[in-house]
Parts: sequence; structure tokens; C-alpha cells
Amino acid sequence: MLDATTRSGGTTTATSQAATKASPQATTTVPELAAAVPGAVPVRLGLTARCARVLLSPWSRFSLLVALLVGAASAVLLFEPQRLLAHGWPPQLGGVAAALVFAVAYGLVTVAFVPRPLLSLAAGALFGSQLGIATAVAGSVLGAGIAFGLGRVLGQDALRPLLRGRVLTTVDGQFSRHGFRSMLAVRLFPGVPFWAANYCAAVSRMGWLPFLLATALGTLPNTAAYVVAGARASTPTSPAFLIAMACIAVPGLVAAVVAWRKRHHLRGR
Repeated sequence: MLDATTRSGGTTTATSQAATKASPQATTTVPELAAAVPGAVPVRLGLTARCARVLLSPWSRFSLLVALLVGAASAVLLFEPQRLLAHGWPPQLGGVAAALVFAVAYGLVTVAFVPRPLLSLAAGALFGSQLGIATAVAGSVLGAGIAFGLGRVLGQDALRPLLRGRVLTTVDGQFSRHGFRSMLAVRLFPGVPFWAANYCAAVSRMGWLPFLLATALGTLPNTAAYVVAGARASTPTSPAFLIAMACIAVPGLVAAVVAWRKRHHLRGR
């Protein structure tokens, strides 16, 4: 009786162990078992999975990003929405509602590579200094966030393996490890295009919060100068207009001098 019990227990244990070992294999072979079922459903599922894998691959998403940006840039060239912002503003919109609409339009067209200085000048001409600054900064942050999100979702996986070389790896390391400080410096430096900084940051491992905070703080001085210049454009001899133009010109001259002094260092890399 004991021998039978032992044998029974041994048989039960062996059966359970065999089932345990076989369970992962059974899990991995579910598609094969489903394929053996009569009907075309498994074949369609396999084709769907393969198509989804191709469409969601890094380079397919990057191609979609390029197509979106080319389409947006083409639309800007054809329809010139920046002229509507300054000259064709709907007369029924006014006050805070107009500022909100302008901020959204500001953000969208900056994604399509419309220069921010033109939009900031228009914000000053339409809304004055105070409301114009708030509107332009809000539009800048919105446009930067949209570009950052598009680059992060559609371009990061495809472009990160291409970050080779000393310069690219150094820039990526600075953005990834010191996101807020690096982006703040880039925003304050007038020689870096707004859209280029957005997509470079998106390819790096910078977080959303440091990126948006650095964008809001870093774009404030330059944006405020352009907005005040736009608001005071009718009185070009006023102190406010002259100070605004100085705030625009001096950082540009400083950036040009720094770039000239660093040219040999950059060539050496």
C-alpha cells in the first residue's frame, strides 16, 4: 500500500512537473495551435500583426514625422497664416478670447517653422506689451511642447541609434543629464533656431517638465523685446522702442562674437 502511494505520489509529482515545464511552451505555441484550426482567421491576424509591426516601426514613424513637417511647411508657404495673424485678424474677436486664439495659432505655426520674431512682433501690435508678452510666451511653450511630443513619439527611436561622433554624443549627454540648464542656455542663446532646439531635445532623454520650464523662462527675455518693439513700432523714437531694439541687437552681437571666437575649437572637433 505504501509502495502504491509512493508510486502514486511520484506519478502525480512527475505529472505536475511535466505540466509546469510544458506550460511556457504551450503558451508560446498558441498561435501555432490557432493556425491549425480550420478557417482564415489566424492568417488574417498574422497579417494584421505584421502590418502593425511595420507601421509602428521606428523608421515608419520617423517617415510620418517628416511627412507631417513637410506638409505643414508647404501649407505655411501656400497660405501664409502669419500674415493673417497680423493683418487679417477677425474683428469679432477681442480681449482674452483673441489672445487665446492667437496663442494657439502662434504655437501651431511655429511647429511649421514660421519664425517666432515675426509672430512676437504681431502679438505686440495686436495686444500691446503686457497681454502680448503673455500671449507670445504661451504660444512659444505650446509650440515647443507640440514639436517635442511629435519628435519624442515619432522620431526618437529612429534617430537615437544615429547619435555617433563626439559632438552629437556630447550634446545628447548634456540634454539628457542636465536638461533644464542646457535648454535654458539654448533658449537664451539667440543663434539656435527654435524648431531645431525642440527636435534635438525630443531625441534626447530630457524630461517634459524641465523642457517646458526652461522654454518658458528662456524665451521670455527675447520674446518680450520683440513684443515691446511691435507694440511701440508706431513711435520708433520712444525710449521703450529703443530699449527693446537694444535688447534684440546686443544678444545677437554677443552670440556672433562668441561663435567667431569658438570657430577654431569647433573645427578642431
